[in-house]
Amino acid sequence: MSRISLPGPEETPAASRPLLDGLARKLGSVPNLYRLLALSPAGLEGVLGLGGALSRTLDGPLRERIAIAVAQVNGCDYCLSAHAYLGAKLAGLAPEEIAANRHGHSLDARADTAVSFAARVAQHRGQVTNEEVAQVIAAGFTDTEVLEIVLQVALNGLTNLVNNVVRTPVDFPPLAAKA
Repeated sequence: MSRISLPGPEETPAASRPLLDGLARKLGSVPNLYRLLALSPAGLEGVLGLGGALSRTLDGPLRERIAIAVAQVNGCDYCLSAHAYLGAKLAGLAPEEIAANRHGHSLDARADTAVSFAARVAQHRGQVTNEEVAQVIAAGFTDTEVLEIVLQVALNGLTNLVNNVVRTPVDFPPLAAKA
């Protein structure tokens, strides 16, 4: 059960409504996470802004792989369910790929390096070794992309925290991160 009530259209702050309308146009509906974040127009704008910016630099399948790995590390059922669904439907990830992502890996060699690194960043709260950073660079990621992988982990970690605290009702086919 959610610890904070999801606002209906009449309770949603006016500043959040245009952002939710844009999401509804893009996705066909507004996921519960964004309905919840709409209670804080600044929070909603920040999450959407960083997510939108990173979508222009890291490709969709990699972002979904990272989101799945980070949700698993952080025990976030909501984000795990959402990103497994979005990863399959929008990014074309196969069930075997999603299973590998849940274990901090990928079936694609280059993506595996990034997903493994992202999982270590989440597990160790950023305290990674020089060798771990060097492995990502050796796999062909630029310094900028390494930074953007860390930013993706931070964005996913932020939404994981929100969902874990609030216990946002899952509105995607449910998966359990603790399984």
